[in-house]
Amino acid sequence: MIARISTAFAVTVFLAAHATAEVAPRVQIPSNNHAEAVTDTQSIKVPLTAQHLSSSLVGDAKNSIQPFDQTLELQGIRFHVTTALVDGNPVLYITPQGLEIDNSKVTHPLTGSIVRAEVADLDRNGSPEIYIFVRSSGRGIAGELVAYSTNRKKSLSEIYLPLVSDNPKIAEGYQGEDEFAVTENALVQRYPVYDGADAGARRTEKMRQVQYRLIPGEAGWVLRVSEVTEY
Repeated sequence: MIARISTAFAVTVFLAAHATAEVAPRVQIPSNNHAEAVTDTQSIKVPLTAQHLSSSLVGDAKNSIQPFDQTLELQGIRFHVTTALVDGNPVLYITPQGLEIDNSKVTHPLTGSIVRAEVADLDRNGSPEIYIFVRSSGRGIAGELVAYSTNRKKSLSEIYLPLVSDNPKIAEGYQGEDEFAVTENALVQRYPVYDGADAGARRTEKMRQVQYRLIPGEAGWVLRVSEVTEY
């Protein structure tokens, strides 16, 4: 299992492809109206996780944030993902189409550039989710996950990924540099393990791999740790 997922991570460094097993193909529709829609059937892996930035780093991130405009579709639900500057501050917009009750646009502040957007159905309930990976500039700085579920194809609810620091089992030696992947029915996080938590800590030769499963929470959806391995 570890070898299979590790291989998938390595392949993604060179290939911009992604997939979810046993669900309908995901369609990416480029912002260029003259380009043909592309159906992807391979998974993506990108570095990120949730972490707060200092005020100086936020300023640097604003100056380097890249524009993003992409439409993705799965199981009859379409997501238009874009970025814009509002009063000098970068924001993310997610505009759904095809939901039965509420197709309102979602607005989310950004502290980095969108690396990748992915649609999947991790809990395999026939309603897709949208996962957006954000990366901030600077060595050792983690990114952010912005994710929403479509609630039986009726409306959007946010998916919460707890901070690594909230879980002692996976926080020891953590200093960001994450790679994430949607594989089959799990979100997989992989990152190098350091010999401490301070700025002078050094990387060990170990990698930690964390698998999350999507479950309903009190006020939305939660990605909960289901398996942790080191190698």
